[in-house]
Amino acid sequence: MDLSTQSHLAVLRESLLYRLHELQTEVHAAERAARGAAGAGGEVLDRKDDASRRAGEAVGDAEERRDLDELAQVQAALQRLDAGVYGDCVDCGQPIALERLRVQPAAERCAACQAARERLRRA
Repeated sequence: MDLSTQSHLAVLRESLLYRLHELQTEVHAAERAARGAAGAGGEVLDRKDDASRRAGEAVGDAEERRDLDELAQVQAALQRLDAGVYGDCVDCGQPIALERLRVQPAAERCAACQAARERLRRA
């Protein structure tokens, strides 16, 4: 990791911790909402209402999965910070640009390695 990145570790850690708290709050709220919806049965719904409810649940489930995935990424980034390897690409070992870390503090790959990974996924 280069020196300019090292000088910004405290700010990046704070960004990660802030996002960690946000995600934990969102996941907790989603879990509470799901428990509430499960206990709210007994309503007579027509097909349109049922389809709308199922679509809303699917969106909610997708949002929760996205939040859980990001939560895992943030936790992994904090672990890399504690291990002293934060800011180094997990694929090539080169420093991740500070600009990338400012925008995506949980990034584990440099832009070049991330682009290569995404190209492979599309192929």
